[in-house]
Amino acid sequence: MSFIMALDQGTTSSRAILFDHQGSMHRVVQKEFRQIYPQNGWVEHDPEEIWDSQLAVAREAISSCTLGTQYIAAIGITNQRETTVVWERATGKPIYNAIVWQDRRTAPICDRLRQDGHADLIQRKTGLVVDAYFSGTKIQWILDNVPGARVRADRGELACGTIDSWLIWKLTHGHLHITDPSNASRTLLFDLQTGDWDGELLSLFNVPRSILPTIRTSSEVYGESGQGIFDRPVPIAGIAGDQQAALFGQNCLRHGMAKNTYGTGCFMLMNVGDQPQISKHRLLATLAWKLGPLSPPQFALEGSVFIAGAVVQWLRDGLGIIQSSSDVEALAASVSDSGGVFLVPAFAGLGAPHWDAYARGTILGLTRGTNKAHIARAALEGIAFQVADVLDAMQHDSGIQIDQLRVDGGASANNLLMQFQADILQAPVVRPKIIETTALGAAFLAGLAVGYWRDPSDIESIWQSDRVFEPVMPANEAARRREDWKRALDRSKDWEHSNS
Repeated sequence: MSFIMALDQGTTSSRAILFDHQGSMHRVVQKEFRQIYPQNGWVEHDPEEIWDSQLAVAREAISSCTLGTQYIAAIGITNQRETTVVWERATGKPIYNAIVWQDRRTAPICDRLRQDGHADLIQRKTGLVVDAYFSGTKIQWILDNVPGARVRADRGELACGTIDSWLIWKLTHGHLHITDPSNASRTLLFDLQTGDWDGELLSLFNVPRSILPTIRTSSEVYGESGQGIFDRPVPIAGIAGDQQAALFGQNCLRHGMAKNTYGTGCFMLMNVGDQPQISKHRLLATLAWKLGPLSPPQFALEGSVFIAGAVVQWLRDGLGIIQSSSDVEALAASVSDSGGVFLVPAFAGLGAPHWDAYARGTILGLTRGTNKAHIARAALEGIAFQVADVLDAMQHDSGIQIDQLRVDGGASANNLLMQFQADILQAPVVRPKIIETTALGAAFLAGLAVGYWRDPSDIESIWQSDRVFEPVMPANEAARRREDWKRALDRSKDWEHSNS
């Protein structure tokens, strides 16, 4: 028996997971690392802590495998996406902490780009909106604010990349400075049509091409781990950003297939085939993966809901109406419906497709008969309504009506939420047996590259659903509830402006 090892480098922890030929997990090792907040709105990680934690869990996972390193067929890497590192080529030492995707320090740079009229050009080439979320302005900030960095970059002494590039540099002792298209497409520096770094964008962001990694495909043997990393070299053969990896792990391999990950927020991606689809609803166009040099790239539309599982945490910590997050399903199920209550969880504004930074959380429809169970149910329904809004935007942009939505993430274990999601979408919601789809996607990409799985049909054959939630609510009732939701949503919008 042999395994594929997925290195799943996330925002708060690093994990290593061993998968077998059936896609089953044999070992999961996880280690958290520090979150650094130097100023309000700034979020950093120590790149060396990321590397140390990732190496430690990888070694522990291998040591737990009694068959030894020689039975690890390949390594696949998936990572928190836009987080950015700049380091010295000669020593491999970072010149500054990693600037995390959540960091907002470069918002003024983004404001200037929009004011100077560059937003349309950037969206047309990259598929992205101008936002501090992405990597390009983070690289620019480090080069402009770390003493001597820009001069050193121009001399070719520095390298930069997203976390996948950093891990592979460390795994190979600096022999490989690479990334894949799914991560490159999140930088604001990558042209979706050419599949390469774009000279006009590099000039706009003042980032020298020489510090950027080489773009390889998402599934190929890039090289092997260096001497002393493990007790023998292991092929490194797959890379994908976390949400694209989850799309692949969910086997959304065909045009029109979509998945939603329910976490603190929600990330929905739809496979739109081999041509990018620039959104009219301010969704993101992103490259999903490229399976080897001879395969065409696959693209996706992506939409984010800011508050999903976080509303359940608020019920627990803010209102105190549940003791643990897992209690919410039983409380919500104790009433037959929300009693006309709607909860819009716009605690941090509204994301796609509304993009209203001034919206705020709203509870409507309260009566003397309302109790905590109605509020709990309305909170869960608010998650499902937001997901439906994103999916509507995707279907309008793509011209595709989905025949099912595949789901994963912590809140996908909530049966009441999943049933209501199916009802509101009027489409089946499919939950897989293995919900660690991000790591599984990285494993699939690596395994395909080394022949562990023969082709995509091989991995499709082992993907299994745990449960399919079929809509049971009549279509006219679902439509009526969505109209009521839109009325509630309208009342939450622009609250900060209208209240000032």
